[in-house]
Amino acid sequence: MDFRQLRYFTAVAETLNFSRAAERLHISQPPLSQQIKLLEEDLGVVLLERTRRTVKLTHAGELFYQQAQDILRQYAEARELCLWARDGRAGKLRVAFTASVPMFEAFPRLLQTFRQAYPRIDIDLHHMSTGEQLQALNAGEIDIGFLRPSSVFHPPMTIDVVKLWRDELILAVATGHPLAQADASPELRDLANEDFILFPQALGCGLFEHITTLTAQAGFAPRIVQEVRENSTTLALVAANLGISIVPSIYSGTRPPGVVFKRIAGAQTESQILMAASRNHANASVPIFVEHAGAESFAMDPAAETA
Repeated sequence: MDFRQLRYFTAVAETLNFSRAAERLHISQPPLSQQIKLLEEDLGVVLLERTRRTVKLTHAGELFYQQAQDILRQYAEARELCLWARDGRAGKLRVAFTASVPMFEAFPRLLQTFRQAYPRIDIDLHHMSTGEQLQALNAGEIDIGFLRPSSVFHPPMTIDVVKLWRDELILAVATGHPLAQADASPELRDLANEDFILFPQALGCGLFEHITTLTAQAGFAPRIVQEVRENSTTLALVAANLGISIVPSIYSGTRPPGVVFKRIAGAQTESQILMAASRNHANASVPIFVEHAGAESFAMDPAAETA
């Protein structure tokens, strides 16, 4: 039995007429009758009762017709899925993001609209630092990265990047800190003697590199008293007055109790979120995702109001 015989049989079962079925299939009637006979011999049952005037499905024929329809439909769907996979419209994308990326309203919106447009592309999400993403892209372990690089970041030749969103780096201090006063306008040099709570340098975090670049330009290295992997923990420690921190302004929208956010005067604090993909990717879904993100025009203004 083959798919041709299934198609021939379903055509006869639907028309109950060999001549009309042959016409629908664009073949002559003798080979159609021969293939139906071979199918019946292969199955060991009579599928069609034939007289000179009528063609009727037997009980076995009715049952087989239902199954034949399902088989042909599943084959058509499988064939279409293979074509979609070849074109990138079906498959899987491994997408990584830094901690602050989900805070941007545009990120879940992007994932939602992409899923609606391409429901057969599964998205596997991973939380990674900027440095981890760059390594994973080069190793072929992820397909797309949403990263926050340092202000002096230059993408490797093997990676293409697209600028998506921007915010700024701001100071986070406890409500009782002198720099939290309403009339305070802190500059970087005012922070030279402060205790800092920052991301670990070992994570390859673009945020850490950006902050230390800024403090170096101000003539000091931050005195780090606590390294923290999560900004929510960072802000909790700041609220406890265990130190200050510099964080993306997108976090000011969370308004954690006990924390005041201040803009830093006289410094290049703008920060960007980039979308990155390897130039050597073999996943046909990657350019579809990149094009979709660009077409959606998800550029945003600096994210949050600061005190």
